[in-house]
Amino acid sequence: MPMERGIYAQGWFARGHNYHPSLPPRRLKMAEDFADYRATITTWPSLGGGSISLPYLEDEAHAPVPARLRQYGFLKDSEFADELRQRGVKAFGVIFSTQGWEFPVELSDDESEILAMNELRGVGKRGWLGLREFTQNRYPKLWAPFEKYFPDGLVNSRGEAVTDLFEECCSRDIHGVPHHAGWLEVPGREHECHFMDLNNRVWREYLKAIVRIQIDAGVDGIQFDEPDSPLGALGYGGSFSYDNVAGFRDYLAGLAPGQVPESVGDPVAFHYGRWLLGRGVETVRLKADGEEGVMARHYVRFLQGCQAANFAELSSYVREYAASVGRTVLVSSNLFDGAPWHDPLASMLDVLVPEQRHTLYEQPGWMRFIAGFGGGKPVCVSTNPYGGVMPELLAKLNRGAAIDRYRVMMYEAAALGVTMSVPYGAWMGSKIEDAVWAPHDETLEIQNFLADNERLFSPETHNALGVVYSTDSNFLETTYQMLNSSAEDVYPAVGETSPRAIPFLRAVNSLGLARHPLDVVMFHDGVHRDDDATAGALARYSRIVLPGCGSLTSRQVAAIVGYLDGGGSVTLFGELGGQGEFGGQSGVDVTPIREHARTTVADSTSADALVPEGSQVVATGLVRGAVSIQCSGGAAGALHVVNYDYDEGVERTVVADLVSVDIDVPFEVRGATVHHPGRASEVVPVRTIAGRVRVEISQLGPYAIVEFD
Repeated sequence: MPMERGIYAQGWFARGHNYHPSLPPRRLKMAEDFADYRATITTWPSLGGGSISLPYLEDEAHAPVPARLRQYGFLKDSEFADELRQRGVKAFGVIFSTQGWEFPVELSDDESEILAMNELRGVGKRGWLGLREFTQNRYPKLWAPFEKYFPDGLVNSRGEAVTDLFEECCSRDIHGVPHHAGWLEVPGREHECHFMDLNNRVWREYLKAIVRIQIDAGVDGIQFDEPDSPLGALGYGGSFSYDNVAGFRDYLAGLAPGQVPESVGDPVAFHYGRWLLGRGVETVRLKADGEEGVMARHYVRFLQGCQAANFAELSSYVREYAASVGRTVLVSSNLFDGAPWHDPLASMLDVLVPEQRHTLYEQPGWMRFIAGFGGGKPVCVSTNPYGGVMPELLAKLNRGAAIDRYRVMMYEAAALGVTMSVPYGAWMGSKIEDAVWAPHDETLEIQNFLADNERLFSPETHNALGVVYSTDSNFLETTYQMLNSSAEDVYPAVGETSPRAIPFLRAVNSLGLARHPLDVVMFHDGVHRDDDATAGALARYSRIVLPGCGSLTSRQVAAIVGYLDGGGSVTLFGELGGQGEFGGQSGVDVTPIREHARTTVADSTSADALVPEGSQVVATGLVRGAVSIQCSGGAAGALHVVNYDYDEGVERTVVADLVSVDIDVPFEVRGATVHHPGRASEVVPVRTIAGRVRVEISQLGPYAIVEFD
């Protein structure tokens, strides 16, 4: 499968706030730049205004563009999609799945013209414009009527006609107060964004209307942003809107009697919010003791299943509606940092467009994780301004500094099996009044290098180390971290280990920084996504690391034992257990793994403890870096080497002179060519020493690829 070179194409203005959901108007220059950057796909690119109203979205797609703006190449969003397609770039529309908006406006006296919206000027007649006004046909001179899109209206799960989408479809706290999307509302602005609830069938029907408009406008794909409602509302204490309370009641009724605490009583009459309030509790507490903790764990499992079912409905609708009008449309989604509840969604996508939880300068472990999470599908990563380095990097890029930081960020992703989307007016959050604009000339250099060497990139590798990520083992802890988010990084930062990081992330971080080429092997839970573990799939690895695998299925245990019996080696770190081991109940027996003669137990996540035989690649002369061995077309394979060594004083990568690389590969090597960004490739001699291939890189800047013949 070819790599996708993405553009993080929000196009927000420099020195301006990033206002959701509608993006600034698109320009012809954007399409020209994207073609120059050799892009194949756009993320967050256009047609986002459906969270304001459907007429607003149609205006984005089709409204006339004034001559004054035509002079500068401004386009309708539908025209923008056409221009991208003509240049070989797949144009996506974006659906902000959990956003519902109301904006302050200033109108002409007859309410036929918007004089100001969001950024008010103190003119005209004050009002509000958004989902509520659309539902109620408040401004007939501005917007087409609600009935144009829903001739029979919309009816909620209680059989009531919907008269206010803004209030009907939002997530609510235990007292019924709407949750707000606090990461989007800009301080000092009057606008309001409700956190919408995908468990409400009305909201899903509304999103399907957005799908129809975007496909009719000619998009090549649809990207669902924020697909984890209402599970994401756990970060605000939980969602207690009607459909969540009623749905959870039905979920409990389907459980075996012994699994439900006696205090629940008759599940048919149960109300989770009132039950918690009766105990003096106002939020979901996943690690609470006794019955409260049991119910919290049932609740998040209920939400996990809902998210998978809701996205299956929406993604299927995209493909069905596209087929009904004679088109094929791709589906992508922002799966954020690859949380376990997103695993079923990955199987439903054509392209993954994850947004890092924390963007750091050196994160080879996470890059290999998200590549494994993609399961061989294209993965186009986007930066995130919160909790990481982007505010610092933005300030430096704006003054022309830290260019090598940007280079390494782009090359690191490609070297490790994914791509980093070029930030083109990219998201800097609701508080920072600026956007990330990548340096143009350097971006041309980077993108041309990646495109010219496309044959050397592949999701398949020759890496001999496999690290297992068990989605079921990590679900509850990762969910707990979302409930208890803080400024502390849940990822291990460079040179240290966060106490909040799960064992898996600590392990891949340590191994990645120690220059171990590794693959992440996904173990699906067998409930929300089919468990496909086999000993045969593991057999290609010389060692498998099991970090924090406390809830393995019987099939996964059998696969690992079969791998061990076949001569493989396993390292255990942290908890090891089988599914079903909770509340004193016995579960899947993992003893055959623990007691196997070829199993090692590590007492730390140091690379030496996890892989006692050492690394498949030894790069002498490289101070800090990461490596991966990708399969490639036309060659035996390619070693990708990233150089993290950086001089803060001069803000440049420290060039490594004479890097000697010894590598074990499962093929004969007769020659090698080293490809460097920005300078000519060089043919280098190859020697075989004690069974290892040795090549030497005379000078290593931020990145190099060693192509083996």
